[in-house]
Amino acid sequence: MQTFKRLNTFAGWGIFAIALVTYARTVERTASFWDCGEFIASSFKLQVPHPPGAPFFLLIGRIFSMLSFGDPTRVAYWINMASVLASAFTILFLFWTITMLGEKLLSTTTNRSTDDYPINDKLLLLGTGAVGALAYTFSDTFWFSAVEAEVYGMSSFFTAIVVWAAFRWERIEDEAAANRWLIFIAYLTGLSIGVHLLNLVILPALALIYYFRKASKPTFWGGTMAFGIGLVVLGIINAAIPGLPGMAFAVERLFVNTLGLPFNSGAIFFILALVGLVAYGIIWSVRQQRVVLNTALLALAFVLIGYASYMQVLVRAGFNPPLNENDPSNVLNFKAYQAREQYESRSLLYGPVFTAHPIDQKRGAPMWKKEGNKYVIFDYLPEYVYAPGDQMLFPRIYSSQRDHPQLYRQILGLAEGQKPTMADNLKYLFSHQLGHMWWRYLMWNFAGRESDEEGAGYLLPWSDDQQAPDLLKANKARDNFYMLPFVLGLLGIVFQYFRRRHDALIIGLLFLFTGIALQVFLNSPPSEPRERDYIYVGSFYFFAIWLGLGVMAIAEGVRYVLKDDSVRSKLVVGLCSLVPLMMGVKSWDNHNRDNRYQSVDFAKNLLSSCASDSILFTEGDNDTFPLWYVQEVEGFRRDVRVCNLSLLGTEWYIQQMKRKTYESEAVPMSLEFDQFNKGKNEIIPFYEVSGVKSGIDLKQYLNLVKTNSQAIQVPLTSGDMTNILPSSVLFLPIDKAAVEKANFVPADLKPLLKDTLQWTIGKKDLYKPDLIMLDMIATNNWQRPIYFSSTLATEHYLNLKPYMQLEGYAYRLMPVAIPGAQDGYVNSDIMYTNLMKKTAWREFDNPDVYYDETYKRSPTITARLAFLRLADQLIRENKPDRARQVLTYSLQIIPDKSIPYDYFSSNYVRLLLAVGDTKKALEIADIMATRVDQNLTYAKRGKRFGDPNSDLYSLQTIVEACKEAKQTAAASKYEAIIQKHINTLG
Repeated sequence: MQTFKRLNTFAGWGIFAIALVTYARTVERTASFWDCGEFIASSFKLQVPHPPGAPFFLLIGRIFSMLSFGDPTRVAYWINMASVLASAFTILFLFWTITMLGEKLLSTTTNRSTDDYPINDKLLLLGTGAVGALAYTFSDTFWFSAVEAEVYGMSSFFTAIVVWAAFRWERIEDEAAANRWLIFIAYLTGLSIGVHLLNLVILPALALIYYFRKASKPTFWGGTMAFGIGLVVLGIINAAIPGLPGMAFAVERLFVNTLGLPFNSGAIFFILALVGLVAYGIIWSVRQQRVVLNTALLALAFVLIGYASYMQVLVRAGFNPPLNENDPSNVLNFKAYQAREQYESRSLLYGPVFTAHPIDQKRGAPMWKKEGNKYVIFDYLPEYVYAPGDQMLFPRIYSSQRDHPQLYRQILGLAEGQKPTMADNLKYLFSHQLGHMWWRYLMWNFAGRESDEEGAGYLLPWSDDQQAPDLLKANKARDNFYMLPFVLGLLGIVFQYFRRRHDALIIGLLFLFTGIALQVFLNSPPSEPRERDYIYVGSFYFFAIWLGLGVMAIAEGVRYVLKDDSVRSKLVVGLCSLVPLMMGVKSWDNHNRDNRYQSVDFAKNLLSSCASDSILFTEGDNDTFPLWYVQEVEGFRRDVRVCNLSLLGTEWYIQQMKRKTYESEAVPMSLEFDQFNKGKNEIIPFYEVSGVKSGIDLKQYLNLVKTNSQAIQVPLTSGDMTNILPSSVLFLPIDKAAVEKANFVPADLKPLLKDTLQWTIGKKDLYKPDLIMLDMIATNNWQRPIYFSSTLATEHYLNLKPYMQLEGYAYRLMPVAIPGAQDGYVNSDIMYTNLMKKTAWREFDNPDVYYDETYKRSPTITARLAFLRLADQLIRENKPDRARQVLTYSLQIIPDKSIPYDYFSSNYVRLLLAVGDTKKALEIADIMATRVDQNLTYAKRGKRFGDPNSDLYSLQTIVEACKEAKQTAAASKYEAIIQKHINTLG
């Protein structure tokens, strides 16, 4: 008979193989949206991604990228496969962790070793591990992260192996061998820092494993103290990550400023001294036979060895690669990189609420720079002072950014101007942060997900599909698990609590710290760029452990009904195995990323919209990271300089823009480092001066900024001076000779060319990215084409749209304005060539390919709007045949069967009617009207799919188009649908 250890090993590798095949079959073939494009580009050339970096992840990705054997189009696939392999190993260690905990549960009823267990108990243990591990394999959040080049798959691997190693250590009797496992855990913890900091939050719970193993008679207060020590260790390591560079910089300043030594001498001395002290402590502890101290120092040493993967960041940043975020090539910048200084801080214990306004400003921490042969303070971080009545303990409703105040009021039912109370604060915590941003995600994974629409809820066993709209029912992400996984998890919690209370406490704390506690720490605002379920994947991992143990709970529960242990084990394991099988079958279609290329094609289409040697302004992750990927990895259109406005407020990124990269020359800019350094010109307030109401010359204004002229400065309450924007009107003299030489203005527009470009920028404050953008425009003098991505938020166009020409996915800044073209002028010749001949649409018409909400937004909306704008312009130019060709082509490459018609698609009806394709126009109108009717009927039942206001507006657009084309019968039919719902919905 096989020993249980051997069976457990073979079964674990079998589960690993299932996970590996699953993820390998469904892996993304190229760079998906969000951070993946950045990570793939950074891995391929070992560049520096956003802080705090992931150097170990990048090193592994670089190794995997070599498997592409020189084919740049295969690089992304192989780096994605690194996540696949790490995720499969996560499932392997999850299986072994569950069977270890299961063995401990069986040991409470028998004193036999596992090898003496009857075959039915062995089957039950293996089935317990298999059900829990496979359920997590097919869980929504983990599967999503497992098949793309993001850090969360590898981070989960470190969580899994560390927890497994901790429980494995617990079983080792020999102290010397056990201590080696502790050092191994420390090394894994250090390595995990080079992937993601999420793994650190499990340390307090691991301290309890150590305590329960070492204490002969565990007590409540002993456990509390052990847990407290674990929190202290977590705090020390978490503080040490940004703290070590900070201490190194303090020593560096001493050596450079006081002792007169060269730059970096203090940092080198600090590293050598730290290594020397740890080495001396280890040697001393051996000589003194201090076993605990020796183990602790060795563990510290191995944490530092793992953490040393960050040397890659320092080395590569020193070579200044094209992607070099924060430029952490020296100790000063590395400190800022590790401390994530470019991101906003969030008050956790005491701070202002969203209605607060600063009443004063004082100096905060000093900001340093190199000057000559010393470090000098050039400014101080501002610290805003608020009235006590505008602050509260444990602030949850704190953000005044963008539309956050409006969303807070909407969630809490607050009137405009009404101040929130602590009750409102706690209501937001429980309803939104813990309810919407954590519990909803937990239920997605173990109860079922309503759809992939942003904000979608979870499904319950009695959730009815009969009244749901057809699109909602057809949504591939709509998977109802009938709460079976969730119920298994609850049974596992109860069973473990009554059988092994200490283990239940440990798993419970791990679940708490990677879920609820993490949400409290992150202090989520009311809106995020996307769903954030991947952050809490650790808590879902620990719930999967309970899910597996739920199999044992059911087996124990039916013991008195089924007396035959063999039949009972086989029946329970067989039935419970149907749960992960159901999850896998239902979730396959919405996790299979095969043949999905539009993230990369979208990037190429955007770059193809630009002329040679151009500057392209973008914003945010999905408008930028895919572009970085295609330029860095596939070498596509490296002549275009991508300029991300989200980063253009940072001094290091502006410096990067001022140097040549590949075929792209440095961007034109007049401002020097001191005018855009950190803390300088972050916000230039609008302060209208009566003498310049008629406008201010942009070049003269920039020169005043550059010379720090008092002519555009006003004093702050602190006594410091700040630059202002003295007029809402700007004008820029146009060099007609330069424009004529560049020869980009169409002949029919040359009569509109004037001596000055004048526009109203608006009575608003000027942020640093706006200032730098204006400097580029003024300094460029029409030498290089300047483009604005059509995906930018309205405010980023700086009210220059009348001077812009749409050429595809991007607007080109022009020296002429078209009367009445407030949303830019369409150059139909250029745009037709770009859209019809220079774009890629691989598999966008394939209904079997899964396109989630992200793909239904950026690439789809951008493409449809571009084709609609082009067709509309062609109709205005009396070119109906060409317009019909454009509309037909767009409907072929992005058909409703693969990407359902959206809010903007209602405009197809008017344009198709205008070119004489009545049949297709009314077909689209019927489809959209039916869906609107279903959506609004669903909304009457208190549920929601889509936006009722958008639905009504799109249907009204169709009605107006039908009336305009004299399709009165159709107009009356669709208008009746509006009237049917408008009174009910208000």
